Amino acid sequence: MSELTPTTQHSPSNGTRRRVLALSAALAGAALLPACATRGTPASTASEAWSYVFVHFVKNGADGLHLAVSDDGYRWERVNDGLTVMVPTVGKSKLVRDPCVVRGPDGLYHMVWTSGWNENNIGYARSKDLVHWSPQQEIPVMAHEPDVLNTWAPEIVYDDRRGEYLIHWASTIPGKFTQTAGTSEEKYNHRIYATTTRDFKNFTPARVFYDPGFSVIDATFIKYQGKDFLIVKDETVKPPKKYIQVASAPDLQGPFGVLGAPVTAKGLWSEGPTGLQIGDHAVMYFDAYLDQKYVGMRSRDMVNWEDVTSQMHFPDEGTPLRMRHGTVIPIPRSLAKQLRATRINLGVKP
Repeated sequence: MSELTPTTQHSPSNGTRRRVLALSAALAGAALLPACATRGTPASTASEAWSYVFVHFVKNGADGLHLAVSDDGYRWERVNDGLTVMVPTVGKSKLVRDPCVVRGPDGLYHMVWTSGWNENNIGYARSKDLVHWSPQQEIPVMAHEPDVLNTWAPEIVYDDRRGEYLIHWASTIPGKFTQTAGTSEEKYNHRIYATTTRDFKNFTPARVFYDPGFSVIDATFIKYQGKDFLIVKDETVKPPKKYIQVASAPDLQGPFGVLGAPVTAKGLWSEGPTGLQIGDHAVMYFDAYLDQKYVGMRSRDMVNWEDVTSQMHFPDEGTPLRMRHGTVIPIPRSLAKQLRATRINLGVKP
């Protein structure tokens, strides 16, 4: 793994400068590696012992991280009366958008997020309880590409086969993948890039992780019936697509199977898919952002999907405070109880 060089950040509590580790300039010219993922309710434990948390943002993400909890994955309720549980401190724009969290073998919750619209970095922090967070790190995963336009929707999954975390995101590098240039909004033409780490101090050189031959964003993994699947969004707007598709993932680092037919309804522009196994179903949630609502779907085979939005409840739907692009993971029922009792005020308003 490549050595990292230190950069600095301010702590939200006392403003003192802290050292954080960022990708070394030695990564320049390196090719980008594989990989957020939700892995489903642990099969070895009775389902009654588990609940679910939905980490997400509201509005444009400027006020920070929000949480919702559910005991069944269908009816969601706000944590902390809808107030922020972590204020963003890293990145030029200081945003928390598209948060993705995974529980590692160390028992900690590791989270990455989009920290700005047009930056080369992502945010990272860890927590024991999803409320109290470590000092945030700014990780400039695309610093070796000086012309990069963005690093969007980073996701993290623990690869137990290799004993490492895989982090992946969408970026546009002008002049690359010219065959699909001009098919997305503005100058964007995304591909999925990734890196791996064992300690969040050292990272493998970032490289192209997934190129399906079109502008692609919001990749994530779902494990269903013991098998992994890759979920992606086709970001093509000329002609309009903006839908979600599924491919088999025999290995988290690929190669991946052929993408299936669009999961989302025709004409329903979608983003931010996330999902996991609940009972006998794979349950997927995505943000139908033009319609300003979340949609829920489920499947027994990862091919045929049933719309179950009518069975779900998402707080503040249809309002400016509605939930936006986040991640769902299982958590112990005891932690869900603690989250319901959380009352903290960090002095910010959504």
